[in-house]
This record gives sequence, C-alpha cells and structure tokens, in this order.
Amino acid sequence: MRDLLNQISVKAIELGDFEYTQEQIENIWLGTKPASEKEIQLTEKRLEIEFPTDYRKFLSITNGFSAPNSIEPTFHPINKIDYLKNIDSFLIEAYSIDGIENIGSELEKSIIIGGINEEQYFLLIPPNLSSPRWKYWKFANWHPGEVEHDNLESYFKEVLHFLNKSIE
Repeated sequence: MRDLLNQISVKAIELGDFEYTQEQIENIWLGTKPASEKEIQLTEKRLEIEFPTDYRKFLSITNGFSAPNSIEPTFHPINKIDYLKNIDSFLIEAYSIDGIENIGSELEKSIIIGGINEEQYFLLIPPNLSSPRWKYWKFANWHPGEVEHDNLESYFKEVLHFLNKSIE
C-alpha cells in the first residue's frame, strides 16, 4: 500500500489540481507520520472495535492522507475519526426513510475515516451477522449514496487510475 500512496502523491502533486503545503511538495508525499500501535489500540478501545487489517496497515504507513484532488476525501488522523452518528446524525436520519432504510442502518454503524466537513465521506462499516466482512464506502449526498469498494487498496487503485487519466 505504501507504493500505491507514493504513486498517488507523485501524480497528485504533478497534476497540481489542489493546493498542497510546501512540505508535501518538497517531500512528494500527501501523508503524515505513521500512527503508533498504541494510538491505534487506544482508538480501537475508544470506538469499541478492531479495525480491519488493511486500515491498520494504512495507519502504520500514514496517520492521515491529504485529498489528492477536489473530488476525493481527505483521510483523517485517528484522533479525529468517529462513528458517523456522532458527526452527522442528520445524514443517517435522512437515509432512514422507507425505501432506503437499509442505507440508513449501514450509516448508523459506520465509522467516518475521511471527508469530515467535505463533500464526500469515506466510511468503514463493521461486519455483522448479515454481512461478515468490512464494507468500504465512499459516500456523497449529491451522488446520491454509496460507492462500495472491496478494500482500501481497491479504492486507492481507483484514485490512482483517475489521476493517471487526468494527466493524459
């Protein structure tokens, strides 16, 4: 995943669609210092959850990652992530009406790891009895709804593909 994030950083800075800090430009890196194992464990304890392996790997590489363009969400440091219901309860309420209540129930248990105060969220949805694996959603009201990814790597590969197409 480190290589993929490096490639995204290089392409995003090359494209220059977004304003980056001088440090990001000089280092050609949109990430930050890694989260420590203790920080990860404390956040898991606070949220009463064990993160999926790929998200733990991401945090061990970078504790946050700037948006590579104006479309993708920023991935936040773990001290800022929380359950969506604690950050945007109105969204959950809006998607809990008849006909789309299944989306509302997924949003109710989701953890927002990216896009706080942005147009799109990146959400992790823990497994349960009806869905035994983690879900990875990019979610926007204007879309509307969710775009599901198999995992973080598939999401970041899609971002890199988009950046490559934008440069061509």
